[in-house]
Amino acid sequence: AMRKIRPAVIQTVSGTNPAANTAAMRRLVRQAAEQGADWALLPEYWPLMGQNDRDKLALAEPFGSGTLQQAMAETAAECGVTLFGGTIPLQSPAPGKVWNSLLAYDKNCECIGRYDKMHLFGYSGLGERYAEADTIAAGREVPHLTADGWNLAQGICYDLRFPEFFRAQSPFDALLLPAAFTHTTGKAHWELLLRTRAVENQCYVLAAGQGGLHESGRRTFGHSMIIDPWGEILAVLPEGEGVITAELDPARLNSVRQRLPALAHRIL
Repeated sequence: AMRKIRPAVIQTVSGTNPAANTAAMRRLVRQAAEQGADWALLPEYWPLMGQNDRDKLALAEPFGSGTLQQAMAETAAECGVTLFGGTIPLQSPAPGKVWNSLLAYDKNCECIGRYDKMHLFGYSGLGERYAEADTIAAGREVPHLTADGWNLAQGICYDLRFPEFFRAQSPFDALLLPAAFTHTTGKAHWELLLRTRAVENQCYVLAAGQGGLHESGRRTFGHSMIIDPWGEILAVLPEGEGVITAELDPARLNSVRQRLPALAHRIL
């Protein structure tokens, strides 16, 4: 049965030094645990926001071993939280490409979930250009995960724009989204899309972003947030490094779903 859960959503402004970023990750998850968190969600690319898109290739680990995976497993156990590890690069069979993967760890250091990002971001405009497909291999499997009796949907950054991707994961009670939204697209669409996903799926949404100006010169939007099933923002961190928490309450979830039973009214 589902019980009340206190998740923490962690925002970082990751630099180009993986060791420094890992130390920051450990410190912030500890901070989350001190605030009573049961779960902690990290942002996309927390170990490295490189000078160059190819920098992450050198950091890629085989699934099941490596310093980043070990650091996440140890931190989950040390802090007594379920850690949803934002994303790290995993080695893929495609030459010159990595998987961009969300790994989840329980309090016993066990990896309980893996999702490789499926939708790859491409954008050009206002002097910016992004083409994730140049360095990332697209994942093929729609994720499924439960923790503490809660069914969880997962997506990574650009996945947020594809409502059918989350529908394919239903039923779920909370949606986890690590991201590194650019400032340009974030300002336009981040909050709008997150609140929409919460409302249309009548679920809690936990979104962890990168939030600020990085050593690489890239600027990310931040605004990590926790949203309730009615679309209300329970907590938000506009910019900078930090931790936000809120309470996920099964009674609130059920109340929204019973009063306006949209999920039960689905036709397609």
